[in-house]
Amino acid sequence: MAVTIEDLYRNYGILADASKDNLSQHKDAYQVILDGVKGGPKEKRLAAQFIPKFFCSFPELADAAINAQLDLCEDEDVSIRRQAIKELPRFATGDNILRVADILTQLLQTDDTAEFNQVNAALISIFKIDAKGTLGGLFSQILQGEDIVRERAIKFLSAKLKTLPEDVMTKEVEEYVFAETKKVLEDVTGEEFVLLMRVVSGLRVLQTVNGRQQLVELVVEQAFLEQALNPADPDTVDRLLQCTRQALPLFSKNVHSTRFVTYFCEHVLPNLSALTSPVAELDIQLEVLKLLAEMSPFCGDMEKLEANLNMLFTKLLEYMPLPPEEVENGENSANEEPKLQFSYVECLLFGFHQLGKKLPDFLLDKVDNERLKDFKIRLQYFARGLQVYIRQLRVALQGKTGDALKTEENKIKVVALKITNNINVLIKDLFHNPPSFKSTVTLSWKPVQKAEAVAPKRPSGEEMGGSTKKQISPQPRRDARQIYNPPSEQRGGFRGGRGRGFGNRGNRSRGRIY
Repeated sequence: MAVTIEDLYRNYGILADASKDNLSQHKDAYQVILDGVKGGPKEKRLAAQFIPKFFCSFPELADAAINAQLDLCEDEDVSIRRQAIKELPRFATGDNILRVADILTQLLQTDDTAEFNQVNAALISIFKIDAKGTLGGLFSQILQGEDIVRERAIKFLSAKLKTLPEDVMTKEVEEYVFAETKKVLEDVTGEEFVLLMRVVSGLRVLQTVNGRQQLVELVVEQAFLEQALNPADPDTVDRLLQCTRQALPLFSKNVHSTRFVTYFCEHVLPNLSALTSPVAELDIQLEVLKLLAEMSPFCGDMEKLEANLNMLFTKLLEYMPLPPEEVENGENSANEEPKLQFSYVECLLFGFHQLGKKLPDFLLDKVDNERLKDFKIRLQYFARGLQVYIRQLRVALQGKTGDALKTEENKIKVVALKITNNINVLIKDLFHNPPSFKSTVTLSWKPVQKAEAVAPKRPSGEEMGGSTKKQISPQPRRDARQIYNPPSEQRGGFRGGRGRGFGNRGNRSRGRIY
């Protein structure tokens, strides 16, 4: 016989009126309330409220009570589901915390916004009861759950962990997060890697020099720096870009970028023109050069410094053209006017300047006279074109302030002026005899003022000659170290295609894991 509203209220009254010492004697009354989940919508709503109220008084019925509440969490009526989910944290006592966290994590797969928010709130609530137990449930689903659950659990950690107070995220809890995250990182997609690095990078326990070094080691493992680069494979290129972007904010005078800079010099620069971009709109060569430039100030002692400097020098020469030959009448042919690619040269010149500090006699003692003479000719020609372009930009921007500088065209000119000024400073250093490496510049795409929170687009291949029009490569910002969505969603794209046992995941129902 189905349980009615009257039955539920009557048995609730029996339990409510019973003394604490005698409550456990009314097991039959609690069983009637559990049976309420088999009734109609009104009975289910009441059961969702009554079951957790007396849950702790009947430990022998704990499994039955949790399963009854779980039935309500999976009900077709969304209002019943929300009520049941709202009450789930009341079951998170003792050994049940892991199970409740696991259930709530699986419930993240809902597409109902209000229900999703309710699940998030419930997870936050049980975090404050037992953070480590809650994390156990989350990581269990990340490692073994369905793809949609894994994805949303990772996003939950990325968004919510940083909001929890220190008395919840203790040192022990943070160390547990780091240890479990390392397990997950053994097999991730590019997007998952970025989100998980955001999780561990925000842990207070890793904000020391040693902690940041551990994070760099974590990225190095993902980057496969011990392997040669396959420039034709977009997934391989993507992995290197993603890893470098994650490592970049971690570098400092005490946490060195040496392994990444070495890899770029030995494997990336020789294959620069052959790199396959993971996304069509990304100027992959410029992106790589920018990453190298940003890392170079934090490079420590290098085993093959001279060879790496030589590679940078060789690549720099490629982007610094010789002056055009004069035709019979003594004038340059307009059709042969070389393009001066300022954005590329800024990156290469900056990197060369930074590494050059470690071997200041490189140009004098390590480069033969003919090659040095050729370099100086190219440098002089580039410097002359640079001065012309700087004057044109200053004239174009003269008198412009406020909103006038916010137009797309003027934003581009402002950045172009930064690029050319930077190159000008670095070239002057190299014209010294002996060459100097003392000047300091801020890379053109790095923010220097609050007003530049939204960085303007950057020139990628400016032309010199008869026209002042610049070729612009649309370049998204890199503030979050992720310029684009990874091209591959197969989890093997980052760690070798081991998979996670996809074959045995389809038969699981939510919560029926015990």
